Amino acid sequence: MSTIDTPVSLEPLGDRNENARFFEVDYRIRTDDVDQEMRVRLDAVARYLQDVANDNIEATEFSDTDPFWIVRRTIIDVIEPISWPGTVNAQRWCGALSTRWTNMRVRLTATHETNRFNPEDRPTGLIETEAFWINVNDQGMPSRLSDEAFEMLAQMTDEHRLRWKSMNTDKAPDEVELPDRPHPLRITDFDPFKHLNNAAYLEAIEDELVDHPDLVDKPHRLVIEYLRPIVPGTELTLRRRRTGDRLEVWILIGDDQQVASTVSVTLLPAAESQTALASVTTPRRVRPVSSA
Repeated sequence: MSTIDTPVSLEPLGDRNENARFFEVDYRIRTDDVDQEMRVRLDAVARYLQDVANDNIEATEFSDTDPFWIVRRTIIDVIEPISWPGTVNAQRWCGALSTRWTNMRVRLTATHETNRFNPEDRPTGLIETEAFWINVNDQGMPSRLSDEAFEMLAQMTDEHRLRWKSMNTDKAPDEVELPDRPHPLRITDFDPFKHLNNAAYLEAIEDELVDHPDLVDKPHRLVIEYLRPIVPGTELTLRRRRTGDRLEVWILIGDDQQVASTVSVTLLPAAESQTALASVTTPRRVRPVSSA
């Protein structure tokens, strides 16, 4: 019997409105982005998402009016793996918003190349993502979007009353079958603001998924939610629970084992995966332009 505390939402991520504005950029796939199977790792996906967000905001005038954002949650749907060699195409747009936060969608696709190390032809890669971004002031407190930013983002989506709802179980269980596992951090895992880089969280999850190959060999959804900041000198402990087609991880910090982040990795139903693939292969008219 399943003991999952939070219902698992596996609905496909919303598509872009026809003719909606979006930001587009390409990144070369590097060998330090991939695992031993040549597949782009989850931490590399997190770096792509950070890079396209930074490039996007720098391409607009909102780098002055709305420069500070923090991520509350990231959803990553690996529909068809992206692998090396190749080039990742990233398309970013607003999927929903309110006055202080947005759901920013990023679609990553890659038409693969071949070389002597990876000579086999592979299907076009597809990773769909969505991140809940909170606009903050220079003190780190949630702040209203500027009127100009709200107006531009609102043109991309019909959902203008975005609400927060957790997708993972916030409370770590006291008893699990798998033993707790420490995860060491390095000073290079932290950004200039002394916060653990988003990619570093997923490096810990990649370590865990080595023991769950059945979850990554098929289309799967990762959901990571950030609850507390992790600063240099913090010791991390991973609490794990595997229930059917779902792996849950609680990243614990401090002697009192507070939950700093929650992660779930769940197999996607075949129907949802086919729907996502079809939505990308279906021709549509789009206009790539700079947007926040």
